[in-house]
Amino acid sequence: MTNALTTAAAGFGTGLSLIVAIGAQNALVLRQGVRREAVLAVVAICALSDAVLITLGVAGVGAVVVAWPSALTVVSLLGALFLIGYGLLAARRAFRPSVLLPRDAPSGATRGAVLACLAMTWLNPHVYLDTVFLLGSVAADRGPLRWTFGLGAVLASVCWFTALGFGARLLSGVLARPSSWRVLDGLVAAMMIGLGVRLALTA
Repeated sequence: MTNALTTAAAGFGTGLSLIVAIGAQNALVLRQGVRREAVLAVVAICALSDAVLITLGVAGVGAVVVAWPSALTVVSLLGALFLIGYGLLAARRAFRPSVLLPRDAPSGATRGAVLACLAMTWLNPHVYLDTVFLLGSVAADRGPLRWTFGLGAVLASVCWFTALGFGARLLSGVLARPSSWRVLDGLVAAMMIGLGVRLALTA
């Protein structure tokens, strides 16, 4: 029992260390949380996607994908295009900032948020590198307890995205001014475009 708890805690810590860093996916969850728009759907997609990818990594799929290097190149190029495109949209919002309250959400906004979240998750090669390859390789070292390690990592993902999505509303007061959105969208734009260019150059 002690070994299992220690392994689960290690999985939780490793998983948390990989997803806490601000990235494309976290920025999207934060924005939706502040706007209080499709928060449950976005959090669920991120957590469930991570659970699937972590499961694949623990099962050893990472080793199979490594045998086909061109797969990662294709994913990297698609991810680069998406990140650059999303970054340009964020840049446009930064030049024309506005305050979007829940009641101001346009029709179809939930569908757009869900599609963006799916693309941000499954077209981001960093997700595969972290959850499938890195976590999978670390879990493999745990031998028979690798699934316990994976369970800890999945729990970390659920806790993080839930806290980020539903806790972001605490920032709604700070982000109730257009200038705040200008800064947020400007940072998101710089990060997205930077990541996209880097992925395209290294693909």
